[in-house]
Amino acid sequence: MGVKVFYGDPRQARLEGNETLPAKLDLILDHLHLQDRVKGELVALKLHVGNKIGYSTLHPVFIRKVVKAIRDGGGKPFIVDVDWDMEGAVSRGYTAEVLGCPIVPNGGPSDKYFYAHERPYKNIKEWNVAGMVEDATFLVNFAHAKGHPTNAYGGALKNIALGCMVGKTRSAMHDSVLFDPYWFKDKCRDEETRQRIIASCPHGALVKDKYDPEEIHLHVDLCNQCGRCLQVAPEGSLKIVPANFHAFHEAVAISTSITMSTFEPGKAVHLVLATHMTPVCDCFGFTSMPIMRDAGIFGSDDIVAVDQAVLDATSKYPLIEENVPTSMEVHTRVGHPLRWLHGPLKDPYKATEYAEKVGLGTRDYELVDVLPVESIRPAPMGYIPAQ
Repeated sequence: MGVKVFYGDPRQARLEGNETLPAKLDLILDHLHLQDRVKGELVALKLHVGNKIGYSTLHPVFIRKVVKAIRDGGGKPFIVDVDWDMEGAVSRGYTAEVLGCPIVPNGGPSDKYFYAHERPYKNIKEWNVAGMVEDATFLVNFAHAKGHPTNAYGGALKNIALGCMVGKTRSAMHDSVLFDPYWFKDKCRDEETRQRIIASCPHGALVKDKYDPEEIHLHVDLCNQCGRCLQVAPEGSLKIVPANFHAFHEAVAISTSITMSTFEPGKAVHLVLATHMTPVCDCFGFTSMPIMRDAGIFGSDDIVAVDQAVLDATSKYPLIEENVPTSMEVHTRVGHPLRWLHGPLKDPYKATEYAEKVGLGTRDYELVDVLPVESIRPAPMGYIPAQ
């Protein structure tokens, strides 16, 4: 039997508030004994406040419930996210008055407050954990599940891996996908052929390198591994291989393990809301139509198990293809729906696979429904008085 992941189904039997997801979040927090664990703790509540005109991030109703549980337990909560998203948080409804606690940029107002941790990985030598995160004594990780252009899925692991590092490290993590060579210019010296290779990609993933005109630069986040470029490129000149696509997953696992190492065992809780899941990250600054069926809300002390549970739950139903932006395409229908969209080498399960390897937790879990939905049957509708 695996670790427990507590779960709230998005469905309800009756039109009553106590069967809705915010009410089920209360039950999950009770099962996790959050209130009993935070007395005297400085609690960093890590969430993504979104960007620009996005509206698919966590609704303040959910956040305020977590803040209240921390305060009721005697903890001192504060909300933390990256500095450039914090700038416009108020325009999306995130204020201290609404949420019930201060909101601060993770690395200070200029993103220069951090703690350095050395751990060589590809192009990365030093990982800079945001100072406001490492100063906390307890972590509540509250993520919104969605797609992601670099690794297909963004959930609890990504929320910590990127959101708890300062900008320099986040940038280096994204660059890790380019560390392993994929273009070999000695195999293609002809400019016309290079242009045909670039033109073969309908997604603009291949461009001329700005430093060397004989080099081709691959935007991994735009590439869905359709293989059109390989049909044009001379043999051996271009490689579309797992190494470049799995690097970010591994970087996410390493980054998360470094941040989590700054907290004592038992001093972290992980929550994921899997509703209105869009093709790409909320940091894009807009919200598109959902491409997967709502899966509910999940919570656990184990960050690997909670992401594994979300992935398993969202894998049960196919991609909502009619909601996929027309500039994107589905060219595989094997595996997780996010793999259908972002490509076969962007398998979202790699997130939990690498995280388990670095010792962050286990993929073996027991799903505990905190309020099972009763069998469908006629139920009275609540009466709402006019006055």
